[in-house]
Amino acid sequence: MRYAETGFNLEIDLSRGSIERVETDSRLTELHLGGLGTNSKILWDRVPPETEPFSPDNLLIFGTGLLCGTPAPGANRTIITTYSPQTLYMGYSMMGGFLAPELKYAGYDKVIFRGKSPNMVYLWINNDKVEIRDASHLRGKGAVETSEIIRRELKDPKAQVAAIGLAGENRVYMASIEQGRSSASRLGLGAVMGDKGLKAVAVRGTKDINIARPAEFMQLCNEVLQYIKVRAPNLIPEVMPILAGLGSPQEMAHYDEKWHTENFMWGNARVRRKEFWNDEIEKMWKNTLESVRTRLISCYNCPMKCGAIISVPGISTYMMKCFTKLTYAMAAFAEDSEFGFKIAQQATEYGVDGFSMPQTMAFAFELKEAGILTDADFEGCPTDKEGRFYWLLDRIVRREGIGDVLADGTYWAAKQIGKGAEEYAHNNIKKHEQLPLKLGMLNPIYFLMYCTGEKSNITQIEGNFPQAPFSTLELKEAFVKDWVQAPNDRFKQYVLDWEFRGEHSMPFYPPPEACCEIVEWQEKMHHIDDALGLCAGLSSFPLKPPYHIHNLPLFISAATGMDMDEDGLTHIFNRNRNLVRAINVRRGLRRADEKPPEDHWKKRFPELETKLLDTYYAFKGWNQDGIPTKESLQALGLDYVAEDFLKRGILTNEDRAFSNETASETEEK
Repeated sequence: MRYAETGFNLEIDLSRGSIERVETDSRLTELHLGGLGTNSKILWDRVPPETEPFSPDNLLIFGTGLLCGTPAPGANRTIITTYSPQTLYMGYSMMGGFLAPELKYAGYDKVIFRGKSPNMVYLWINNDKVEIRDASHLRGKGAVETSEIIRRELKDPKAQVAAIGLAGENRVYMASIEQGRSSASRLGLGAVMGDKGLKAVAVRGTKDINIARPAEFMQLCNEVLQYIKVRAPNLIPEVMPILAGLGSPQEMAHYDEKWHTENFMWGNARVRRKEFWNDEIEKMWKNTLESVRTRLISCYNCPMKCGAIISVPGISTYMMKCFTKLTYAMAAFAEDSEFGFKIAQQATEYGVDGFSMPQTMAFAFELKEAGILTDADFEGCPTDKEGRFYWLLDRIVRREGIGDVLADGTYWAAKQIGKGAEEYAHNNIKKHEQLPLKLGMLNPIYFLMYCTGEKSNITQIEGNFPQAPFSTLELKEAFVKDWVQAPNDRFKQYVLDWEFRGEHSMPFYPPPEACCEIVEWQEKMHHIDDALGLCAGLSSFPLKPPYHIHNLPLFISAATGMDMDEDGLTHIFNRNRNLVRAINVRRGLRRADEKPPEDHWKKRFPELETKLLDTYYAFKGWNQDGIPTKESLQALGLDYVAEDFLKRGILTNEDRAFSNETASETEEK
């Protein structure tokens, strides 16, 4: 008997129209857990690095986390994996909602798509009955509208549906996959889904999930729920609202957007408006939010209410995603507080990333103002701030005119436009738009996370460590006193010693070795969540969450019957992390690609930045180009990766892990 997982995947070949139920190897669970871990292994094994994102041979994997469908609160994430058309590296994104538990209850841990359907189709999974159905009548329909039509068609209002909109159909690089109360937005996963002719995946399941030690597991779940009751209302002082409490994040519950509107950049991540937020704006914003927010909602089996049902008069009701109430309004310099809620509804139906799309539109209007794009490119475009954004959103999603160029995102669009456009595509890492955030002093921890993160989304790397020092010793001591989530006492000392000024301040504190530890820990927690299917809002993202490195091994052991401890879980994280790295290295990722935007921080320190990256590579057991060494890979049981790297000439037998001594030798030469 398999515990916590079903032990079966669905293999769908869209070219042939075939469906196969395949039993999986339990050894893979021991090595990689589930979710992102096993998705990565499948991608490594079955998709050669030469494969193009829009090739029939590229896979699109809908994976459930190992704990999805169990009583673990917040275990509901679907992890979708493919090769990204935007970065050309491995793309993966998580979405909450109800799809992953429903898929487990139907009897499957993953759905793996390959090939391309000659006609538009959707997949209907109803326990053991699986069908590829015609979706020609859904072409051009919105993502939310598609889900509603499919439920009516199936006569099953409880069916969970993940769908693409027009952006996915037209292979817009910013296309998302929408699923009721969440979406997989980053890295163009919706574009790959559209390229395969797959409009939606609908699931209904009524089977059970087995737990190895149910009484022990339920006790752990109850402890998490009790902790949430105490922790959620007790906010941590001097911390921004989305980190002070719990949630992923609970943006729709907050009225005060002073921090975001003053620190996030407006337009194409260019302008900071320190004067914007005032009492009048706050009152208007609060009134607008309260008038359009019908109710706060949760994902499957979660006590937090991080999302909201939005009903603006005259447009369809929808679920708002995260910061999209801000991103479009700030990109357009819109004063109308309703604008963000209105355009986000249309963007959700189209199915697009709420961070990349607004930046791309603002980028286009910057190019027009600079004379790089002309009036002819914007023929028919309204002149008002809000109207021109609606107009351009529609053009991009339909790939019409200049929208066809912009649909590939700012990096690729700038290359095609030329004439100096590259200077305006200034907020990319690994060809992908980042949060519209520009700061003053270099933050060494975030420098490493921005450089080395491979999800191209900083919120999926940052988390359990404070973003800035506390102002007083009393606050520091109060924070570390009950910081049970800290991996060891060194981290508590880092917080106690951290200052705003002096030798223990940024950019030279924390020192490089400590920065590596902190980054490693935060990334570890996210990778574990992505393998288990846990919401980051209850684990890796906020400060002092209910799930942490000390209790997660207990959950895994009780759920699966495997003997898991902290060292074993850390070993699996390192294996999964290095496998993701290896997939991208095999597709060309090197040290030269690992750099933040030039203008991300006003004050930069090139020598320190070099040392930080040197130290991090040595810490990870990678060589000076950021490639895991043969010895490091073998220690993690990734011998097959080492052999592949040697065969391809990516590594030689002389390659060794980078170190400070290696750096000194390089400098001397």
